[in-house]
Amino acid sequence: MNLPYLSDSHAHLDDSRYDSDRENVIREAEEAGVGLILNPAVNEHSARCALELTKEFDIVYAAVGFHPSDCRDFDPDVHLPMMETWCQDEKVLAIGEIGLDYYYDDGAPRDLQKKVFETHIDLANRMELPIIVHNREAHRDTYEMVRDLLDEESGGVFHAYSGSVEMAKQLLDLGLYISIAGPLTFKNARKAPDVVAYVPLDRLLLETDSPYLTPMPYRGKRNHPAYVRYIAEKIAEIKNIPYEDVVYQTFENCKTLFGLDV
Repeated sequence: MNLPYLSDSHAHLDDSRYDSDRENVIREAEEAGVGLILNPAVNEHSARCALELTKEFDIVYAAVGFHPSDCRDFDPDVHLPMMETWCQDEKVLAIGEIGLDYYYDDGAPRDLQKKVFETHIDLANRMELPIIVHNREAHRDTYEMVRDLLDEESGGVFHAYSGSVEMAKQLLDLGLYISIAGPLTFKNARKAPDVVAYVPLDRLLLETDSPYLTPMPYRGKRNHPAYVRYIAEKIAEIKNIPYEDVVYQTFENCKTLFGLDV
């Protein structure tokens, strides 16, 4: 019996930490059974790199957008027409990585982050694409903006989810997906196991957020899309269901959210 494909719904393969062995990393993921890797951009350069990777590797797809840490570089007069063109590419599946990040004291001003986030949500609505949401120390503002601005038909996912079960319920009520990353596997994980136990399997996605958030047993080292299996194994353990069921359903969830016919 053929095993189902793993999916990595969020990996930054364009990151400079892969410059020396990017092709090997992707090939290793394929050999590990990964059938889909979605590379969200964080700025213009990142988007261009991600688009190039979609041309080189069948399993790689892209999302385009400006991360809140890069929002000072966003010029709507320049970048909106550019992004609209990129969104015509069949391998561009979403608008992201976008959202709000209040963690750093010297980060971009919150009003600017909100303005850029709103602009991206509007683009997603117009292009009928889902959004990939970054939310760090900005739970209330992020949730309220998505609730008030995102069309239900567009949909989206909160990536590397780190919030509570209560907030997960609010997101599920909006029809959104929850993406689970490596911290679920950490011994000191607290909220994440409860979230995984609560969220229905048909609303979960897997991700590595490579090269960040490396799961056990490789915590502290550079992350790889091939390591997504450790997250799937942990979800199967928490939900007490077969590993293959987690792999199959999360891949189907990617297809549903991102409009893929593969």
